[in-house]
Amino acid sequence: MSKAERTRQFIIEKTAPIFNVKGFAGTSLNDIIHATGLTKGSIYGNFENKDDVALAAFDHNIKNMFSAISTEMDKRATYKEKLMVYADIYENFFHHPFPSGGCPILNTSTEADDTHPELKQRAAAAITNWKIAVSNLIKKGIATNEFNAEVDPDEAAISIVALIEGGIMIGKVTGKLNYRNAIMKSVRKMIEDLE
Repeated sequence: MSKAERTRQFIIEKTAPIFNVKGFAGTSLNDIIHATGLTKGSIYGNFENKDDVALAAFDHNIKNMFSAISTEMDKRATYKEKLMVYADIYENFFHHPFPSGGCPILNTSTEADDTHPELKQRAAAAITNWKIAVSNLIKKGIATNEFNAEVDPDEAAISIVALIEGGIMIGKVTGKLNYRNAIMKSVRKMIEDLE
């Protein structure tokens, strides 16, 4: 890795948590400078603008989120157990190497919906990729007779993703973890009902 690549990666790693907590609009150039200890010139020597930093930070947070999930799934044997990882992690993401500030998909989606088309596209792509990953697990479970062949994998997958994201949002907005936990129980039930 070249010095420029290392500097760019350093900026991403230092600013990703800030963007995930404060959002695009809430993160200032001063926040980026303070987090990195670099000058404005150093930052803009590696990134075109704040948007470019935000997009790279989002990609970094998504990579970390899915990496935490993948690491836990690798420890599970059955497709049902692998799907349950989603409920386990999202119920207890403070106990996993999850991005600071929580789910970057939810955080970015709510802010970028009408304000930042590129971030909105990245969040939409992350949801689509997540749905595909869940759907593929369900399809594999159907192929091995672990799940009922009558299950529609895409419908079940997007429902699981929606429940998880909704649970995070409700828990975050209300400050009531028991709401999020109750919704994760519904996710578990939905996975149980795939059999």
